[in-house]
Amino acid sequence: MSKARTSLPRSAAAHGVLLLYTAIALFPVIVIIINAFKSRQAIFRSPLSLPDADSFTLIGFETVLKQGDFLLYFQNSFIVTVASLACVLLFGAMAAFALAEYRFRGNPLMGLYLALGIMIPIRLGTVAILQLMVAGGLVNTLTALVLVYTAQGLPLAIFILSEFMKQVSDDLKNAGRIDGLSEYTIFFRLVLPLVRPAMATVAVFTMIPIWNDLWFPLILAPSEETKTITLGAQVFIGQFVTNWNAVLAALSLAILPVLVLYLIFSRQLIRGITAGAVK
Repeated sequence: MSKARTSLPRSAAAHGVLLLYTAIALFPVIVIIINAFKSRQAIFRSPLSLPDADSFTLIGFETVLKQGDFLLYFQNSFIVTVASLACVLLFGAMAAFALAEYRFRGNPLMGLYLALGIMIPIRLGTVAILQLMVAGGLVNTLTALVLVYTAQGLPLAIFILSEFMKQVSDDLKNAGRIDGLSEYTIFFRLVLPLVRPAMATVAVFTMIPIWNDLWFPLILAPSEETKTITLGAQVFIGQFVTNWNAVLAALSLAILPVLVLYLIFSRQLIRGITAGAVK
């Protein structure tokens, strides 16, 4: 009885901290969304109030859809994000399987080398990356962004997935080999289904920085045909006059894919984080 009484305040305190953190994290998102549906005067007069009959307007969304090619920006971001995610998950899972399954000289050093990729920001190599893209004729192409984001996401993906793949039963894989299954079949049919929570975790942690990135689209693909949604939002930000209705509307629309991805993978994400926490 005493343990239950002492654990109740701790549980309440933990939930209170989590609720406070959630409120702090969601506050900017809520402010952006509610102000996207308000007039410019209402945004500056009362930015924290909800839109009412007098302040409600869709002028920001109308401007976004009419001025600038927002649908093209959205399409570019979608293509870059999906292609980068596919490459990160596929190549990251294959590399993680090799590191976790096969023992060879240099295996620990390879794992350490990949872990360094998590610690060193890829933006430090911006000049060298730009030189490579210029030499390869990939500037102002979506391919350049996909290659950079794939290289950026692989270290974390390999680090997470390799730890999960080490937990897959060796008996299961050996039974598949005895039955004549190839290594590719064992990888795709036996191992990958068992590490789906980890794959979902990697997908969410990889997708958000790619979708929200402004640095590499600005440097590698600034042309009108290859602008991403974050770079396209800069169209409405001027030196003297900024169309805040359009900026907030563009940001509100940019938030939607992240929310959809989280709703799809939320259960797998929580399972992956929980499994990694108790190992």
